[in-house]
This record gives sequence, structure tokens and C-alpha cells, in this order.
Amino acid sequence: MRESKDFLRTIVEEDLKLGKYNEIVTRFPPEPNGFPHIGHAKSIAINFGIARDYNGHCNLRMDDTNPTTEDTKYVEALKDAVQWLGFEWGDDVYFTSDYFPKIYDYAVELIKMGKAYVDSLDEEEIREYRGTVTEAGKRSKYAQRSVEENLDLFQRMKNGEFKNGEHVLRAKIDMSAANMKMRDPLLYRIRHAHHFRTGDGWCIYPMYDYAHCLSDYIEGVTHSICTLEFENNRDIYNWVLDELGLKLPRPYQHEFARLGINYTVMSKRKLLELVDGGQVSGWDDPRLPTIAGYRRRGYTPESILNFCDQIGIAKANSMVDVSQLEFCIRDDLNTKVPRVLCVLDPLKVTIENYEGHEEIDAPYYPHDVPKEGSRKMPFSKEIYIERDDFMENPPKDYFRLTPEQPVRLRHGYIISYKEVVKDANGNILEIKVKYHPESKSGSDTSDIKVKSAIQWVSAQEAKPIEVRLYDRLFSCEAPEGIQDINPNSLQVIKNAFVEPAVITEKPDERFQFERHGYFYADPVDSTDEKPVFNKIVGLKDSWTKKTKTTESAPKLQAKKIQIEGEETSMSKTQKTRFDKYTDELGLNSEIANILARDEQLSSFYEEALSLLNSPVSIANIVVNEVARELKEQQLDQLKFSAKQITQLVKMVNDETISSNIAKQVFEEMAKSGENPTQIVETKGLVQISDPSKILPIIDEVIAKNPDNVLKFKAGNTKLLGFFVGQVLKVTDGKANPTVVNELVADKLATC
Repeated sequence: MRESKDFLRTIVEEDLKLGKYNEIVTRFPPEPNGFPHIGHAKSIAINFGIARDYNGHCNLRMDDTNPTTEDTKYVEALKDAVQWLGFEWGDDVYFTSDYFPKIYDYAVELIKMGKAYVDSLDEEEIREYRGTVTEAGKRSKYAQRSVEENLDLFQRMKNGEFKNGEHVLRAKIDMSAANMKMRDPLLYRIRHAHHFRTGDGWCIYPMYDYAHCLSDYIEGVTHSICTLEFENNRDIYNWVLDELGLKLPRPYQHEFARLGINYTVMSKRKLLELVDGGQVSGWDDPRLPTIAGYRRRGYTPESILNFCDQIGIAKANSMVDVSQLEFCIRDDLNTKVPRVLCVLDPLKVTIENYEGHEEIDAPYYPHDVPKEGSRKMPFSKEIYIERDDFMENPPKDYFRLTPEQPVRLRHGYIISYKEVVKDANGNILEIKVKYHPESKSGSDTSDIKVKSAIQWVSAQEAKPIEVRLYDRLFSCEAPEGIQDINPNSLQVIKNAFVEPAVITEKPDERFQFERHGYFYADPVDSTDEKPVFNKIVGLKDSWTKKTKTTESAPKLQAKKIQIEGEETSMSKTQKTRFDKYTDELGLNSEIANILARDEQLSSFYEEALSLLNSPVSIANIVVNEVARELKEQQLDQLKFSAKQITQLVKMVNDETISSNIAKQVFEEMAKSGENPTQIVETKGLVQISDPSKILPIIDEVIAKNPDNVLKFKAGNTKLLGFFVGQVLKVTDGKANPTVVNELVADKLATC
């Protein structure tokens, strides 16, 4: 179990210590009236995460008390989001509608106790009678009805004898309460509408505040964790349970700050307006902050969960910079995805002195990424390069192809300019060059000096693709709705070209198109005949960095640090470090920015780097894990050393342990100072890669889930992730994910 670091886990631990509960039960209770968004992801991570950390259980419950807005498609979207994020709810999904008879009986009990009455005021009168923050409310004259009359009216409401709004059931509490939520809140309203689960069986529906606490109690929930806007509702929650005298143990409500992200709207009403209004293509539009949108765009569950972990669990609302989420997906993909070449704005280049055809062996990963693999890149007389990789009259510090300046083709040869071909309007149609046969990458014997390498693809073998470049959906930091939409949030490029190896890879593969960003084949529109790639998140190349001198990198600090204010300019020393980290060591600008600005972090990083040449992997753990510890103590107070960090990184690089296990090991190192290799050995955390040990577990998981096997075979290939997740769960995360993925895919194919 993780070390407790937030106030909710502190509450849970105290309750367990006092013996208040035997088992921790949480719940995730969304209303199925829209697709879940990134805010729901935070709630999912908290509720399911706490249950997991304390060997408890989290219920997935649909709060289906409003039949006019709810639908089965939203239920499925919510289930899909929870599973995709890596959590399981057990055998059953719960529905508040399952408890309608019991909740109704509790209402009858409140009426008999004189604690609830049928009110016949209209909506406007109820609002007027409620009073204001400074003035007490006035109780309805209908509150004087007898218990017998209230029981009769409530029964007739249930039987459908009245129109919508003709009556409501209210709690009888205190019309002068300082908390206006307690001024005789509504418990039931009449709503003649078809319910997607109960059909026409009910025409009265409980209000959220009434149904929520009772559903929690019925399910045995111990900790009802809500967002901060429900803080005042907690009094109603407690009142209902206390007045009914429900036996202990009973649930208690606890609130945390909801997630707010700039340049983003997360109101389901506003998202529905965008979907229904056609401003986006649907709930899974990659520009939306929905889980389905992020998933279609190419985000990974790990990046979403890491983001939720970084922003932490707070008691006060705040606004998070969207760049922190973008940082998390870059950070996750940086050491995972293969690098390939793609040309978005093709310019034809003819190599006049080259004849024939060859294949160039090119690695998928840079040297410091703990993965191997390569592909054959076809090379021919005619190639495409990016149009902006050639300039006739370049500015100072332009390092690509010019009439006077040769350039290397990435993984290939050096080429030199000969002439340019233009149309009648002076537009460049083609560049003619010569290549230097002795300059092939990896075996260069030439004495030609070049300052950069550029993207290219063979004109004959390159595959045409459509590329969708996504920007932020809204143009202002605090958008209100449709009026703030960014008109340039989507740019479609129809004539891009990618090297052929990309099309032959697995369909769920993500790629770094070098110098352009990270991309993912659109799971809806992409086909073998017409591949479509979505841009997940971008990169900054060295030229962009130099030309945008006024643009500073986002201030992204370590775990749980809120981004606020403007960033000051770098000092000369910091700028030197930043350039070294990005240009020489290949770190992305966010990581480099953090390291360059922090003396303690950069000192620790460079000491570790002197012991192990793995700059990206070391940088990631220093920025994310070491930085968190340095928030609380000085460098000389740390219980672990730079040498121990390199040992930990090396075990991950060698696949001795997984990245997830590495986080557990680090937490133990931070507490005890024990050597990571000793921790791994003592706790038996070595990664399992032997198929003979993994296959029996896969067989067991498949045998326990025959229904999902049938769904997979029927075409629901998304369930592959479910089976992989189950195997990893059984092995406590120690199984090698890559090996598991391959073995599960093979096993399911033969079932």
C-alpha cells in the first residue's frame, strides 16, 4: 500500500485504527446523462484508488434518478472509462433505481414520524418562501397537513394521479437554518417520463440529496467521497440517516476540491451543447476533455492517472494549467513509443547522382530508451522533405538545407543543394541535390560537416495519410461556451506521407513523428486504405525554440505542485543548462526547464548522469520522484543517493522491474534509505517475463471471464486491455506488460 499523503487517506486510516469499519467501501456514483470527463477521472482515481490501497471495495453506481436526461449509452461510456483507467468494480454495476422501493419506504417512514410532508406550492412559490442568506424562510401552509393526509397524497403521487409539479415531498427541518439547503429540502418530485431501466413503473423520483445517502447506506459504503460543491449538502446527508435511526456502521460524506483546468469546460450541460450543436463530432471528439475524447486522441490511461496523482487531493478549489496534463502524456510516451519519420508538408527532392534502391536500417528508439527495435527505411532517387527544411535566403542560425549548407537525411546520407525548380509564380516545386555516398549514417567516412538532420521519406514507398492536428478547443483561459471556441482547433492535412513501417505496425500503436509530436491512428476513421492519424501532443524542435524567444516553457514542477503566475526569465547559467539538456541530452523542454531552474535538482541529476548514461530515464525520476522529496527536505537530508537512483533506473532499463514497481521501490528508498536492489530482492519484486510463469495466470483469467471472451471474439477488441489488466493485477504488477500483452493476444486468438 502507498504511503498516506492526502487528507482523505488520513481519515480512512484513522477510521480503521479506531475500528469504525471492518472493510473500506467507497463508491463512484455518476449520473448517466453524459460521457465522463477528466474531472470524473480524478474521482475514479480517488474512490477506486482508496479502496484498492486499503484492501476494500469500490462500487460503481449509476445515479439514475432523472429519467429525462439519462440513457444506456452513458452507462456504457462510464463503465468503459472505469475499465480503461484500469479499475474494476466487481460482479455488478449498481443503480439507484434498484433501490426505488426501499427509498420510497424510507420516505413513508419519515412522513409517519412527522419529518416529511407533501407540499403543493408551485416552483416559484417554493423559491420565494425559501428566503435569502440574510433572511429566514417561511414554511408552506401545506406543512400543517396531517400524517394521514400526507401518506394518502404521497401514495397518490406514486400512483400517477397528479401532473408534473403539482406536488412535491419535502423534509420538515428548519426554514430559518443558516444552511439554506436545510430549509425543508425536496425529497421527491413528480416526473411522468419513461425511465431507461424501470420503464413506466415510477412517476415519482427521489432527489439526489435524499437518494444518495440512502443508496450509500444500503450498499454498506463507509466513505462517501464527493466534490466540494456538495459540502453544504452534507447536513442533509446526515439528517436523513440520523432521523431514520439507521443502524451503525453508517457512511459519512467527505469532500475534496473538484478539478478545474484552464482553456477547458467540464460542465456536462455545456459539453452536451457542443455535441448537439455540431461544434464537435461527438462525445469522443479528440478536442473534448471527455475520457472517450482523450482515448480517441491517443492519451494513455497511465498519463491520465499520473496527472490526477500530480495535482493531488486538496480541500480548496483551484485552477490547473492544461499544460500540466500535456506534460503527463509527453512524459508517459517519451520512453514508450517508437520514433518514425513523417512529412506533413512535402517538397519533392531529386537526388541526381543516386541510382538504384536500398533499405536503411534505422532504430525505433534513442540509445537511452530501455527498448529495442528497428525497421528498414526504403531509400531512392526521389524523396520528400518538409517544405520548411529548405530556404533559399535563410536567416542566421538556420541549420537546415540551403544553397550553401548541406544537411543530413535522418539515418541516411548527407545531401548538398544543386538547383531549385519553380513554377511561373515563383513557388518552389522541386529541389535537385546530390548525395555523398561515403556519408551514410553509422559509417560516415566523409569530412563534410553538417549542423542538423532533417525528416524525409521515399517518394515511391511512402504511404499517404491524413493527419489531424488538434489545438485547444477554446481560445480563452476561462471559456464560457460556444462563443469562446477556437476556430483553429482542428487542422486537417490530407497529403502527408509517412514511412511504410508505420502502417504495418499494430493498429493500437502510438508513434513519435520526429520533430512533429506524438501521433495515434484514429480508432474510428482510420482504415488500411485511408490511414488517419491524430496528433496527441506536440514537440518543440530547436529552431522553434530559438525563434520563439519570448515564449517560456510552462512552469511544470514535481508532484502535486500547482502552476501559478508567470515564469521569470532564465539566468545565463540556467539557459546554458537548458540548452544542454534539450540539445545534447534529448530531454523535452518541460523536463529540461524544471531541471535547469533548480540548483538542487540539476546537481543531483548530473551526479546520477555521471554514473549512468541514461539521461531521459534519470531525468524523469529526478523531476517526478526526487523533486517531491526535496519539497520537504534539503539535498543532504535525503536518505537515498544519486548512485541508488541510477541502480533503480538500470533495473527498469534492464526490465528487471517494471516502471510501476519502481515507484514502490522508490517510496521504500525514500523512507529507509535501503539499497534498491536489496528492496527488490527482499520483497520479491523482480519482473516476471518468463512465458511459462505467465501463461497459467492468463489461462486462469480467461477461464474466469467467459462472457468477456465471447465479447472479444465477437469483435470487442478493447477487451484485450481488460484481460491484460487482470493478469497484471494477479501478479501485483510484476508481470512484464509487453510480454503479457503479446501472450494474451495470442491466447485470445486461439480461444
